[in-house]
Amino acid sequence: MILMQPQARAVLQILVNRSRVISSKQEKPLEIDFHLVEFNDVRYHILSVAKEPHYMTLSLGLPLPAPETVFSGDLPLGAVEAVRGAYGSLAQVKEPPEMGYNLTLRIDLSQLPADEEDCLQVLTKFASVRSVVLGAPLREILKHLAMNTVSPDADRLTALMHRPRESFFLVPQADKVTVIFPMRFKDANDAVLATSFLQEFMEARRTGGLNTAPPCLWSSNPPAELQGVSGLALDANCGFVSFVIFARHVEGDKLERTVWNLSTFHAYVSYHVKCAKAFMHTRMRRRVESLIRSLLRPRQVLNRAKPDLEKDKKTAQGRSFKRSV
Repeated sequence: MILMQPQARAVLQILVNRSRVISSKQEKPLEIDFHLVEFNDVRYHILSVAKEPHYMTLSLGLPLPAPETVFSGDLPLGAVEAVRGAYGSLAQVKEPPEMGYNLTLRIDLSQLPADEEDCLQVLTKFASVRSVVLGAPLREILKHLAMNTVSPDADRLTALMHRPRESFFLVPQADKVTVIFPMRFKDANDAVLATSFLQEFMEARRTGGLNTAPPCLWSSNPPAELQGVSGLALDANCGFVSFVIFARHVEGDKLERTVWNLSTFHAYVSYHVKCAKAFMHTRMRRRVESLIRSLLRPRQVLNRAKPDLEKDKKTAQGRSFKRSV
């Protein structure tokens, strides 16, 4: 299985190229203006003018949230504090953000570390701004779980955004956090494949090497934890997937990986469903080509078995004749 990385590769490449131009001082920095779109309708705008080549603005646009999603203004709850904690003095949060975007950062490239590896780590963190912003409320809840403290939202259902107009739900408790995903796909074929794919999560959990993985459950009906949620939020044609996260799953470096994997779980499933369809289509085309070749082969053998037609011979005088056998 392929796991997506939190950093946007296109954003990271633009940041790396710009920082190299600034550090080399061998060529004049030019103005750059890039508009990018990532999966689940997350948008980026990267701008740097020639008058201030050491500064760069990075704007992040989020998809429209569902009505039940917890938001503070135009951002998820705690997103601004998470951004300031992640980037410190390297970036400044601009108020108000660029029109049409939810967050705008003003990055000072002159403060990047001189060491190439350290600089790449910082730029990778900037390219992961999506994870910092969207994962802020989930990260805060899981931090309480890691420290064995009671979350302020304990035993209260919380809705978090992960796709345009779609949410997933959390039930924080003192010793665990239950994460529930209503899974829905527009294409009927995708829904069939995704349902089969999700049911395999429960079976995979039983294998020997995954004993420590979070428990996973799939159900075609809404779990009891979602009682009282509006009907539109429970419209799931692929059922409901529940993960139970314990403290051991968010210890140390595991926290950020768990936050990202949960925030992009639907995109992860969708990606592998598309890969499965592409694989099956390839196998079908190969099978059809094989059948066509098998049908043509007897005809080719019969054609080779036909006797060659004798051509008319001509004499020196131009008369034609057939040689008798």
